[in-house]
Amino acid sequence: MNIQPVILSGGSGTRLWPLSRELFPKQLHAPFGGSFTLLQHTVKRLEGLEDTDNTVNVLPPVLVCNEEHRFLVAEQMRQIESEVNGLLLEPAGRNTAPALTLAALQVKEVADDPVMLVMPADHVIRDIPAFQETVYSGAQLAEDGNVVTFGITPTYPATGYGYIKCEGGGGSQAALVSCFVEKPDADTAQQFLNDAEYLWNSGLFMMKPSVWLQQIKRHNNEMYQACCKSYKEGVEDGDFQRADKATFEACPSDSIDYAVMEHLAVSNTEKSDTSLYVLPLNAGWSDVGGWANLQEEAPHDDHGNAVLGDVITHDVQDSLLLSSSRLIAGVGLKDLIVVETADAVLVASKDSAQEVKQVVERLKLDKRSEHQVHKRVHRPWGDYEGIDIGDRYQVKRITVKPGASLSLQMHHHRAEHWIVVTGTAKVTRGEDELLLSENESVYIPIGVKHRLINPGQVPLEIIEVQSGSYLGEDDIVRFDDVYGR
Repeated sequence: MNIQPVILSGGSGTRLWPLSRELFPKQLHAPFGGSFTLLQHTVKRLEGLEDTDNTVNVLPPVLVCNEEHRFLVAEQMRQIESEVNGLLLEPAGRNTAPALTLAALQVKEVADDPVMLVMPADHVIRDIPAFQETVYSGAQLAEDGNVVTFGITPTYPATGYGYIKCEGGGGSQAALVSCFVEKPDADTAQQFLNDAEYLWNSGLFMMKPSVWLQQIKRHNNEMYQACCKSYKEGVEDGDFQRADKATFEACPSDSIDYAVMEHLAVSNTEKSDTSLYVLPLNAGWSDVGGWANLQEEAPHDDHGNAVLGDVITHDVQDSLLLSSSRLIAGVGLKDLIVVETADAVLVASKDSAQEVKQVVERLKLDKRSEHQVHKRVHRPWGDYEGIDIGDRYQVKRITVKPGASLSLQMHHHRAEHWIVVTGTAKVTRGEDELLLSENESVYIPIGVKHRLINPGQVPLEIIEVQSGSYLGEDDIVRFDDVYGR
């Protein structure tokens, strides 16, 4: 049996702002510290699954991600030396059902109708052996043409999760799904906790691509046709498969649950040719959907605090304090969320932490950049960080990875002055080529074509001073770019 992991990595994680940003979302972070991001953990929890039974073969994952995240995702796969069976780019967010449809079309090209294991990229699963055992059980059902979802046995009356009601319920055996239930109020959640028929909806699924495509065509043919057309008219872009933008933007937006799963739950009572089963999963699962979830999942001190980064506490209880760049000192706090990044600080009560998305919406309305990027902005060639900005000038620290190159470009409104701090810089300036070492500099006048390359074996760090009437990132005219931007 072949199992094809499909990892959906298109979310923006606004409820974990200011750590998660639109162009650097939560799945690309390691919110608990450690060596691996949530996306990397999602891939690595598949290791050893093929050893469960000699008949199981786990294929390299297919990933679906936002076009803006493609280089970050590819770099994270490279860091853990993970091969991929495809890296599909969504030109616009259309929720999980179109993303899975693109993935199913890709899987049918690279494999012979294997069982897909569909996983969001931003979940936490603590008990990997228990997870793998449940996956193996689900694969047996999916191999027979069924659709399988995993339900999490509730441990408290959660109002932030949807629920699955199953027929019979209880134990560890698969059961037919009766219905899906929206996020309940507190009283209803308490009733669900006491009823073994109700499980949390994990968003994890297993089915063959042929089964998914048949069901999406049956229940949302407009979405199916749009995805097929977008995939067929897409193009290969280096290591990426890029769906056609215009066609995909016209595709209806819907979740896997609404597009297909709720219809299958209804058809379970009608003895359909495809049944929807739920398998209970008891493996320390969390979707890290907000700061309160992260506070629960992170390691705690003796006072119930989750403390990450440079933090000092005195008389603090049941709180989360996360520092990214500066010291946080907490005194006399209880049930608070305090998150510090280089350009923003969030202070919220645990009960109101979900409402941080309202702050993100306000930032968007005010056209502020803090909803979209961090102070340090990642690029395929490295990163840059704003140091200072004023009237007609801006200072940045730029780091270029060994062997990497910025595009050949020019600016209409700004001049640039580069000073090498560490490493060696190969600079194109008009018709000239220069090789600069530490403490050497070069001036790039307005309107002159230029390029920066790191020809060395160590990171290149430069200080860039921009001056001019307009300093926006959109004042870039590219003539050549190895990354296809």
